[in-house]
Amino acid sequence: MSETAERAPASGPPADPALAPGQPGARASSVGRIGIRLIQQRELTVFIVAVGLVIYFSSVSSSFFTRDDLVNISQIIAPLAIIACGEVFLLICGELDLSVGFVYGFAPFLMHYLIDFYSVPAIPAMILCLVFGLVFGYINGFITIALGVPSFITTLGTGLILLGFTLVTSNAYPALIPESAVGPGHWIGTYAWSMITWAILLVIFFQIVLSRTKWGLHTVAVGGNILGASEAGIHVKRIKYGNFMITSTLGAFVGLQVAFQTNSIDPSSGGYQPMFYAIAAAVIGGTVLSGGSGTIVGAFLGACVLGIMQGGFTLIGISANPLGIIFGGAILIAMIVNVQFTRLRNAGRT
Repeated sequence: MSETAERAPASGPPADPALAPGQPGARASSVGRIGIRLIQQRELTVFIVAVGLVIYFSSVSSSFFTRDDLVNISQIIAPLAIIACGEVFLLICGELDLSVGFVYGFAPFLMHYLIDFYSVPAIPAMILCLVFGLVFGYINGFITIALGVPSFITTLGTGLILLGFTLVTSNAYPALIPESAVGPGHWIGTYAWSMITWAILLVIFFQIVLSRTKWGLHTVAVGGNILGASEAGIHVKRIKYGNFMITSTLGAFVGLQVAFQTNSIDPSSGGYQPMFYAIAAAVIGGTVLSGGSGTIVGAFLGACVLGIMQGGFTLIGISANPLGIIFGGAILIAMIVNVQFTRLRNAGRT
């Protein structure tokens, strides 16, 4: 070997003294890496928006952090967050449920009919309401999966049928909560913090299911590549059936909660608004409408954003008339910001 070869330096570029540990360049690089990691957290954007709204409304009104106002906001957030849990699973696997708001509206009437007309005890009657949600979700799944009707059309049709059935059977008149159901209802919706407590517990449970169980992983796989999931042995139909059933059951549960919270069974309860707000919460929280990606915690934060806005704007005296404009604009802004952060996340992976 020649003397020149023996004296050849080791391969690789020379170390940059500016990037040595403790130097300014190294600190800037570390800050950049931390920033990229934070951006990659899909929930961060929504969390920042929620904190910003809290700061704004707290500075505008001293009543924002009172107990009554916090209870009111929590009771706005909870139904949206619970329904959003089911919608996230459906959106991830490439489907959608527009009927869940009408299940929400009919479930408390079913409880009323079972208790007052057929003398069913309160707790079994409430369980049967949840079973109704399961069956209704199965019907949505059957029409969508077995008969090949797009879920948008399926659930729009079944939801309108259920709305008509609710109005016909109730004569479009509200009903009183059955006396035997008042006790159990205390822990479901009457107690001030019961709704948000249930929402948090369900969010934790379904986030674990989504991220830590085969059901959640298979749901993501079905939404990301349905053909590949099928070839990998995943039972695609079972996953979709199950997610339709989960969503409708959660809708029935929320309907019971709201009935107990308002102490009235109202035929105008439910409908399109809570369903659309729940879907908006899911999408604001980072769930992709095209399927394959989503987060339950993000949907909960999205519901918090919507609930804080609704409660905050009402508190500072803005009438209900322009709330649609404000909500629509806020949703668009949140989605634009989310899309931009998604691009930054993807750039950070390359």
